Amino acid sequence: MRRDTEEFIELLTGSQSAVFGYIVSLCHDHALAKDILQETNLTLWRKAEDFEAGTSFPAWACRTAYFHLLNHRRKQTREQLVFDEEVFDYLAERQEERAVGSDRRLEALRACVAALPAAQRELIERRYQPGASVRDIARDDGKSEGAVSQALFRIRAALQRCIEKRLMKGDPA
Repeated sequence: MRRDTEEFIELLTGSQSAVFGYIVSLCHDHALAKDILQETNLTLWRKAEDFEAGTSFPAWACRTAYFHLLNHRRKQTREQLVFDEEVFDYLAERQEERAVGSDRRLEALRACVAALPAAQRELIERRYQPGASVRDIARDDGKSEGAVSQALFRIRAALQRCIEKRLMKGDPA
């Protein structure tokens, strides 16, 4: 498999939740949103060479989803539209901004987690492993659940401050 194909697949899979959130926020129907997401993914795959490296993949994906949503709306001529096209365009633009913003927050989170001291990073990673619990961590480390919970609270607060600081400076990574 070529390297650029792998990178495209990483971008595509990494943006799925943001694009799905964008779609469902505009159509309010999970089943339809899944269908639109599939159509969008096919279009993105077919037009992979059109994506410009260095630009926002989620923004490009949301714009593609927008056109699929618009086509769906146009096909539904028998049903009364809740919003006229101008309102729909406005909502689509706002949701695209949110989807791109969540991508920036995720980049900032990754950078902030990487900047944590090793012991704090390890504790956070252990806590968010599937099936992990504060009780298990406390038992394994010989600490009280309260002590582990307090440490996690402090780490999360530090991560929140770090993310906000990075986003305010416009530097997610």
